[in-house]
Amino acid sequence: MLRSPLMNVMTAAAIKAGKSLRRDFLELPSLTISRKGPGDFVSEADKRAEKILFQELSRARPGYGFLMEEEGSVEGTDKTHRFIIDPLDGTTNFLHAIPQFAISIGLERDDEIVAGLIYNPVSEEMFIAEKGQGAFVVGATPRDNYRLRVSPRTDFADSVIGCGIPHAGRGDHGLFIRELAGIMPRCSGIRRMGAAALDLAFVAAGRMEGFWERNLSPWDMAAGILLVREAGGFVTALDGSARIFESRNIVAGNEVAHQSLVRLLGQATA
Repeated sequence: MLRSPLMNVMTAAAIKAGKSLRRDFLELPSLTISRKGPGDFVSEADKRAEKILFQELSRARPGYGFLMEEEGSVEGTDKTHRFIIDPLDGTTNFLHAIPQFAISIGLERDDEIVAGLIYNPVSEEMFIAEKGQGAFVVGATPRDNYRLRVSPRTDFADSVIGCGIPHAGRGDHGLFIRELAGIMPRCSGIRRMGAAALDLAFVAAGRMEGFWERNLSPWDMAAGILLVREAGGFVTALDGSARIFESRNIVAGNEVAHQSLVRLLGQATA
């Protein structure tokens, strides 16, 4: 697997920020934590990791714009490129010492996602993709490195489906219950992992057949969208349209799971 100069830059930035997250993960009791809203938190760890990513990527690609979870939008002199960054997707998991969280970096070129990286600094699994070049996982040892393919399962009844569950103060809880009631009896199992970026990476890796969630932001989805597509999967908004960022919702999967989820989710809102 050959990495482009761009992916080498993104990889180096993620590894450096990941080291900072690992240190903070081992020192959780001493972290300063702020509440952004009901069930929504930010810690010193998020801010430190985001600062590292911004500094490293800015140094390597001066002029590129940024859209970041904590600091928001930063305009660049290069209007055709923008990094979309989540320094810590799965903050609630992180703050509860659950090692299911990730750094997510996507790159837009002329409003199209052309590169994506999702990195879990605890497991040291890194999922990477570039448009037209396929998707890959890079693990801690050479034997952990391989090309990603979505699951080949063709029966929705055998599928494991990931989801996001609305928490206190966020989302339509009643709608989610209706969606769950429509999907749960028809598949092999439902999983709620708590980090949308990793959920999408798991779909790309064939570990889950599909995934859906509402009320997400671009930094939750950008890298994962490209990973799933480059692994042979399908990604749309819940209504089947291409308006993923605008709708702030997503459904992804292999062909069967994606089609089934779009249909079942549509029935839940009818």
